[in-house]
Amino acid sequence: MAKRRRIYEGKSKDLFEGPEPGTIVQHFRDDVTAHNNKKQGVITGKGVLNNRISEYLMLRLHDIGVPTHLIRRLNMREQLVREVEIIPIQLVIRNTVAGSMATRFGIDEGTPLPRSIVEYYWKSDEFGDPIVSEEHITAFGWAAPQDIDDMLALALRINDYLAGLFFGAGLKLVDFKLEFGRNYDENGDMRIVVADEISPDTCRLWDVETRKKLDKDRFRQDLGNVAEAYQEVARRLGVLPTSGPGDVAESKTVQ
Repeated sequence: MAKRRRIYEGKSKDLFEGPEPGTIVQHFRDDVTAHNNKKQGVITGKGVLNNRISEYLMLRLHDIGVPTHLIRRLNMREQLVREVEIIPIQLVIRNTVAGSMATRFGIDEGTPLPRSIVEYYWKSDEFGDPIVSEEHITAFGWAAPQDIDDMLALALRINDYLAGLFFGAGLKLVDFKLEFGRNYDENGDMRIVVADEISPDTCRLWDVETRKKLDKDRFRQDLGNVAEAYQEVARRLGVLPTSGPGDVAESKTVQ
């Protein structure tokens, strides 16, 4: 599919005009960043793997009735998605202490949490994606109270489902980030849907037995073998491309 006008350039993905009104083409690049874009690099093949992994996980969510922006995968690096109004809040769902939580509270990484904790972050590269409260979100008009309730309910449901799915693949879902958007139908009715991606870029995934990190922390922490870690996640989920550069296998279309 020929690319159309680029409408957004992100840290690791680009968005292009879709072939029909209300659609967008999401293109996955091999770029990788960390520490609020202070560390940058390229991991050959990462975009292909994230495209396939995110497609697989979004389809699984669709199967249990969770709405997402995904329509279908177009090719190795691109997905056709619904145009949504992105809510500028990231939800981070934490099951185990890791990353900034370990630093903020002085708790050893790997400490299990008594229950899943959901944190809100304002999407702002300029200000380093600061953690915010529900009061900030509603006071500054980023989302309405009902939006927050809907996002929180979806986040907890997704966490329960993905934790089990990953565990079945020998992976521990330590924490992960979700983004949401408002999708409007032809009648003007709005619903909150999962947007962006779900991949080793947005999830902390550890091997259940060895606690080996199989996610972007390998890049953040200079652990090496980043591409191999992403490949291992894709292999365990059964989505590792095996057809080579010409792989354009058909993808399920989400209605």
